[in-house]
Amino acid sequence: MNATSFGKDKFASTALTSSGAGVNTWAPLWLKVLPAVFFLLAWVLYLYREAALGMVQIWWRSETFTHGFLVLPIVLWLIWRARDALALRMPQPTAWVLLPTAGVLFAWLLADLAGVNAVAQLAFVALLVLTVPAVLGVPVTRQIIFPLCFLFLAVPIGEVFLPQLMEWTADFTVFALRLSGVPVFREGLQFVIPSGNWSVVEACSGVRYLIASFTVGTLFAYLNYQSTKRRLLFMLVSILVPIVANWVRAYMIVMLGHLSGNKLAVGVDHLIYGWVFFGIVIMLMFAIGIRWAEPEPTVGSVDASAATATEAANPTKIWIAAVCFAVLVAIPHLIKWATTQTVSTVKVSVTAPDKLEPGWLALRSDSANGAKAAIQYKPHFLLASAESNTTYQKQGSQVGLFMAFYRNQDYERKLVSSTNVLITSNDTQWTRVTSGSRAITLANAPVSVRTLELRGNGVTDQPRGARLVVWQIYWINGTLTTSDYLAKAYSAFYRLTGQGDDSAVIVVYTPKEGADEPDAVLESFMSTNYAAINDILQKTRASK
Repeated sequence: MNATSFGKDKFASTALTSSGAGVNTWAPLWLKVLPAVFFLLAWVLYLYREAALGMVQIWWRSETFTHGFLVLPIVLWLIWRARDALALRMPQPTAWVLLPTAGVLFAWLLADLAGVNAVAQLAFVALLVLTVPAVLGVPVTRQIIFPLCFLFLAVPIGEVFLPQLMEWTADFTVFALRLSGVPVFREGLQFVIPSGNWSVVEACSGVRYLIASFTVGTLFAYLNYQSTKRRLLFMLVSILVPIVANWVRAYMIVMLGHLSGNKLAVGVDHLIYGWVFFGIVIMLMFAIGIRWAEPEPTVGSVDASAATATEAANPTKIWIAAVCFAVLVAIPHLIKWATTQTVSTVKVSVTAPDKLEPGWLALRSDSANGAKAAIQYKPHFLLASAESNTTYQKQGSQVGLFMAFYRNQDYERKLVSSTNVLITSNDTQWTRVTSGSRAITLANAPVSVRTLELRGNGVTDQPRGARLVVWQIYWINGTLTTSDYLAKAYSAFYRLTGQGDDSAVIVVYTPKEGADEPDAVLESFMSTNYAAINDILQKTRASK
């Protein structure tokens, strides 16, 4: 078949489909506009390289997110796979895409100022995705919408679900053990059966199985189904199956250890058995899912707008759109630069007083008045600009006061972080028993504090089984909150308005075995001494 022209459009040519029919193709125009797309992608990568490098670093060091290295090659392959269909779509810029882009940029700015890695990385990926409709148009985007959305799976998120997944795993394991006739004593995420002690830790949460299953299951659904309903249903299955499979895996491992006298499924073995079991479950899921596979449709005909909108097929307009997009994505960096011009480099310190009201005296290492030994506990808050940890005593009661102050926070050093916790899962001195929250009144205003009960492991001078009640609250430039999200929001707001990012965590703790109710002791201590604590933090904030 001889090539023929399509109307008077100098960019149109004729291509052959698999059936041999001639259809309009915009391939010559694509050759002129692809450099604009590559330029824009390179510009976004350069400006937001910190987010990109942060993602790669997490892929490298975390086995949970190693799949991130495969996401980009898969996306490129899926787009290349759709090249014939893309050649039938006329690239043309879409001006209204700049509005959602502005919203994404604002979200990135707030996340960057507050040091929220996940949101900043999601915004970075969203910017890469939005370059397609902004420069090439909605019809082109619709053709490759799945590969573009699949790119979001490269963002290392999911660990936020760890506590809930661990709780569910412990609930099911204990329930199944009791159903099997095995007596269980549970306390938090630890439980005791006649053959030994078990604990649900991060590796037992199943988050690795969940992320791996969802990533592979999503790709499987796209490649094997054409119906949106079937795709969404299989994606839902790829979420539910690994969660339930992890519950069964945890139960089977405990039962194997119990029935074998702890000779099987202990140590590294239980991880190996877990992955083998997970692999079998996923293969069964795919084997069942493939039975409802749908044939892939053939490449469609010319874009309906192609015959009537040839005047829009102009490479100059596409380059103008690319330049406008490039200018827009650079604005948040100018705002960030302006907010960092007042950064203080003064070294700060937090010093707890020797005496607090009413009658609380600090315990010192050189005390010779027969005072009790100081409580040996320290919250796990890393890289603080300054910190203080002091135990106070009044008559027969003890209260520990920990303050960690943060200034000039960034992605590596920040107050609110998954690594900054009251107790780590591998702590050798204390074990988490229960957690919750409690409403109290501070400075004549109702506030909520995060509560935790710990049990001693007998490693320190604290007796084995000793209990510790812990309260925590964030102090963000004088504003109190318990919520991690509100703490981040306050920090971003204060920094955006030029008030700095000075923040702190206040933690108080007391033994549960005292004569007085521990919650009453802590509430009395905080209500009478918060003004002094706030004054200490405000003076630290003023040292600029």
